[in-house]
Amino acid sequence: MNTDMQVETATTKALLRELLAAETAVWTALQQGDIAADRVALHPQFLGVYPSGFAGRDDHTEQLEQGPTVAEFSIADARVLPLGPETALLAYRATYTRPGQTEGEVKGAAMYVSSIWQRQDGGWINIFSQDTEALPEGATNPLP
Repeated sequence: MNTDMQVETATTKALLRELLAAETAVWTALQQGDIAADRVALHPQFLGVYPSGFAGRDDHTEQLEQGPTVAEFSIADARVLPLGPETALLAYRATYTRPGQTEGEVKGAAMYVSSIWQRQDGGWINIFSQDTEALPEGATNPLP
């Protein structure tokens, strides 16, 4: 049995848990409308790539000036890719609803998210995130 593989697997699992906790904190800030918590989770040079275009840290936090932007959320199919000793990519599928949606409206939207996190001062800070809208359930994937 190769013990190096076990150590790598245990390390990767621990890294995944740490990054999921950090990512969940960002979603929770969006759910609670917590500008300060959102700001502290994002690197000063944060870059977000969204269907609407590029966003920096100030853009990300300013969206909360009108209150929460997410009512409910869940993270699934998470995976981690170490990029270096202090940097890693977290990728996952998020489902969420917006505040004020009624029963007759779509229950939720889904997207795939890729976030790059950097270890700083014993914690993790988000330096990059890209959201890609998920295809509707049952839609044909246009990619090969």
